[in-house]
Amino acid sequence: MLIQKNIPLAPLTTFKVGGPARYFVEAASEEAVKAAVAHAAERQWPLFVLGGGSNLVIADEGWPGLVLKVAISGITGSGITQPSLARPTDTGDEVFHVGAGHDWDSFVAYTVREGYAGIECLSGIPGTVGGTPVQNVGAYGQEVADTIRQVRVLEIATGQIKELSNIDCGFAYRSSIFNSTQRGRYIVLQVTYRLMKNGAPRIEYADLKKHFSGLGGTPSLQQVRDAVRAVRQSKAMLIVEGDDDCRSAGSFFKNPVVGFEEADRIKVLAHELAPGEDLPQYPGENGQIKLSAAWLVEQAGIHKGYGRGPVGTSRKHALAIVNKGGARARDIMALKNEIQQRVVNIWGVRLDPEPVFVGFSEEM
Repeated sequence: MLIQKNIPLAPLTTFKVGGPARYFVEAASEEAVKAAVAHAAERQWPLFVLGGGSNLVIADEGWPGLVLKVAISGITGSGITQPSLARPTDTGDEVFHVGAGHDWDSFVAYTVREGYAGIECLSGIPGTVGGTPVQNVGAYGQEVADTIRQVRVLEIATGQIKELSNIDCGFAYRSSIFNSTQRGRYIVLQVTYRLMKNGAPRIEYADLKKHFSGLGGTPSLQQVRDAVRAVRQSKAMLIVEGDDDCRSAGSFFKNPVVGFEEADRIKVLAHELAPGEDLPQYPGENGQIKLSAAWLVEQAGIHKGYGRGPVGTSRKHALAIVNKGGARARDIMALKNEIQQRVVNIWGVRLDPEPVFVGFSEEM
């Protein structure tokens, strides 16, 4: 196990900000992950687990302890013996076991190519497989909770490896036990997905319906994947090197979920403050209403391309905070706070951020 010192973390994130890790190790196996966790515990080093670096903001001061990058890769499943030669042939449902360090979009591309439906609308989301159950990643009508069968984890305190079922994970909108009630208890090692061979693609999102409105028949999984990636890029939600919006964490705020009375209050206020504008709202869980965070932000005066200096919102989407070059974590946090405060002042709604904040002295 190679423990490195003072390793820059900014290059390992999509935001490209943040200070160094005092100690750093990359673990490509379950045994290496266990060894690194034990090593940190023996020395009482604070531990942070790094995946693809696509959904976090690291403080300018960096991390004072050990950063553990989980690099367990590979895809296995029914009838699959080697990840590089994986070719499932069974009809119907197929189970895929995927290492937590495997690139998420590469896995999606593989399943689409092989004709397995269930995650095609999650194309283009940056990061690794291990991060998908943590946040219950979702987009364009799909969530990973719909396909996850179980999650293999290391319990940090005991060093035991456990298998958690879908129900055990406590999935809800953009959340799970891993980022709520059991935050910091487990490290994801592997995720098992159940997908459908020759299943029909899901076309529920308005932009996708519009994209395929003139198509006769049902689009293929590959066509849906291509369309999703195109839509994401048009909204600065696709990391493309060289693009002005590539230094970003994508959508920075969650869509707020409120009760009917609160939704009615905001709707009335919207008619007063933004006449002629319809407040976008969608059915949420447990009979609640999901509001459009992007609409609330824009109607609070934070438009596409807003900002000064090295940080601002994307010219394509108001929810994407962008490092325009040379930004520091404190610049991103200042714009985050400004957006939240404006939305609270005007709409009385607090927007919760999607990224994880690492190395900051106070809760974000």
